Amino acid sequence: MSVRTWGFVTIVGVVAGYASVLLANPRHFYTDDTEAQYGPMWVMLGRQLREGRLPVLVPWEWMSGNYSLEEAGIYNPPQLLVDLIAPSVDNLALYVTVVKLIFSIIAALGVFRVCLAYGGRASWAAVAGVAFPLSGWFLFFDEASWATSLTGTAWMLHAWAASVRYARGRGGPTPVFVFLYLAISVQYVFPAVESAIMIAVVAVGELVYQRTWRPSLRLLAAAACAGLAGLATYLPGILSSPVTWRGNERILNDSFLDVPWSESLNASLPSTVPAFEGWWGYVQPLPVVYIAWFLIPLLAFIDWAAVRRDAREHTGLALFATAFLFWTAGPGRIGPLRWPGRVLPMLAVALLVAVCVFLSRYGNFADWRRRGIAAAVLIGLLFVRTFCAAPHLIHRHLVWVAIVSALVAVLVWLARTRGATLACVLAIVAMFPIAYDQVRAQSPAPMSYHFPVHRSEIRDTFPHFDGVTLQLADRALVAPPDQSLDKAWGSLAFGNYAKNIGLDYVNAYTPIGYATFSALLCMGWDGSTCPSAFRQAFSPEPSTGRTLVDLMKVDRVVLQRAQYPDAGNHAAPPGWKWVDYPGHEKYIWVLERDDGLVSQRNGLIADTTGVTATSINRTGITSHVRVSSDSGGRIVFARLAWPGYRVTLDGHDIPFQAVAKTFAAVDIPPGTHNADLVLTWRPPGWRIAIATALAGLLGLALLRWWHRRSQQPEPPAPEPTEDHIESWEEQLQPIPV
Repeated sequence: MSVRTWGFVTIVGVVAGYASVLLANPRHFYTDDTEAQYGPMWVMLGRQLREGRLPVLVPWEWMSGNYSLEEAGIYNPPQLLVDLIAPSVDNLALYVTVVKLIFSIIAALGVFRVCLAYGGRASWAAVAGVAFPLSGWFLFFDEASWATSLTGTAWMLHAWAASVRYARGRGGPTPVFVFLYLAISVQYVFPAVESAIMIAVVAVGELVYQRTWRPSLRLLAAAACAGLAGLATYLPGILSSPVTWRGNERILNDSFLDVPWSESLNASLPSTVPAFEGWWGYVQPLPVVYIAWFLIPLLAFIDWAAVRRDAREHTGLALFATAFLFWTAGPGRIGPLRWPGRVLPMLAVALLVAVCVFLSRYGNFADWRRRGIAAAVLIGLLFVRTFCAAPHLIHRHLVWVAIVSALVAVLVWLARTRGATLACVLAIVAMFPIAYDQVRAQSPAPMSYHFPVHRSEIRDTFPHFDGVTLQLADRALVAPPDQSLDKAWGSLAFGNYAKNIGLDYVNAYTPIGYATFSALLCMGWDGSTCPSAFRQAFSPEPSTGRTLVDLMKVDRVVLQRAQYPDAGNHAAPPGWKWVDYPGHEKYIWVLERDDGLVSQRNGLIADTTGVTATSINRTGITSHVRVSSDSGGRIVFARLAWPGYRVTLDGHDIPFQAVAKTFAAVDIPPGTHNADLVLTWRPPGWRIAIATALAGLLGLALLRWWHRRSQQPEPPAPEPTEDHIESWEEQLQPIPV
């Protein structure tokens, strides 16, 4: 079978794997952060893009509205395409599942290409490619919940393959640049850092292998160009970090999601539930360290003497695996990089590539009795470690020991008597019932919000709130029996839920935050607030005398009855009134202004002192105001004082300040008459980012010119061929009885 045929097998295998998972749990890929953050955000961003705006800043979303910092991928073309399509699909669970399937196929083909780049056979490359999307952490977290980790990893894997090919003279710099840029620009820092580590270890590995520095230098130059082009993705976050929750990040160690090697290498028993500290205590309910059923047992069927003979060729692969094995065990936090368990997919892909490449090139099934005993010992060790972590599941462990042992025996028999093709087909087909059983055993997903999937049903059920709404509620007070559309989710919105139906809520999902704003309303990452938020929202800010809801130009305050059971029995704050929304009385109280919607009056001007100000125009990034002041005064805007604002008065720069370290404000000098005040925001460092992007593109052009015009290109590094890899069919003739 040709390489293309095995590539097609890889695609079919991923589709079959997804079908197996969906049979066990139709909502597996629509849970946790996907339903609370990514899916609704794609819908909102898609609406903005269709209206002709790149939504870098949405002021009325407050601390979640700075999309130059969020995981929005606003500079990533494939992600923008995902956003553009999203508003047209009513069933959001279906849409995100299809999107994730596409990116899982991209990831699997990336693994396939990495195996080929290191000299693996296409058959075993397909095994590795199908196995990776069905490996524990990737399946239960990155694919189920953390969508940007999935998409970033998919692009990083292709960057890895392109990097090895470029360094070995089989490819050019453009694929390295493109795939690295795509991995960087998803706006999730882990794939970017993982890509940097990958480039470093490939460069070192190729230096060791080829014993010349030029290929590695070319690779580093191409990677540097991609990094320069992608700087706009992270420079605003770095420059804005002093005002966010991330402003005091440092390196420290804690035990949360630190995965000991006894667990991270316990990779082949499907029943494994590892023991380390996580969200569910010490023993995790999900098989997050599982990689593939064949991975550990088939180590016994590799000719390790031959591997040692070619060790220099595999230096980069070994360094990659070693680096991430160390990282999985800690430290718990390296600046913004927290929770070491998140890099388990990198360890998984490194081991899958290594084992499948080694089986391709150094597999030895002839001495099956002795090697079979070694495989049995390895399976026994897996059982001991798995039992020690979760002894209460001993019967499940024993069943899977028997199944894995039988599968290994059949695979070895096929490899000896029928050849590699059928052995690899068995390795792939066996993955599907394993994935089904693993997901079935954990259904319903322990992380789910249980948000409804049809946006039209949400729109028909949820109150029709115009203007800007502030919700004061705590998601922890919504009991599991109330988590359905006909109950709490018909009245309350957490995370990005309101974006599903185009409502403007202050509350939304953000991993970044704005520290002082969060403190004012004790608002968390999912939009939940504490009981004191009601009092604080209606308390006057000292320098203006205006309440926070006035400075925010909020039109409505929704109170969760579980958090404020008696609120509606008291008088409304001055200027506000209690409003009944029939059918929603069980879950919410609603306060609205006596004089209607203030968010639609006079732009985003929230307060003036000694100034006459009239809004001429306002967008997400600009407020254009006509101002007059005889003796000087101040304008306070309903905008967070994000770094990146510039203020001009009749074309001349003037400073701006932050009221309560939160609200953007401008002092107007005395003697100002009908002047044009323009408040404009740009991502901080945007000029630097544009310059570096142009430099990166110029560097890529030079590398392409050098690659194409070099008169005496260096000979490609040797690539394993059928002649110098003895075929299994020749090596594994049936043994006479």
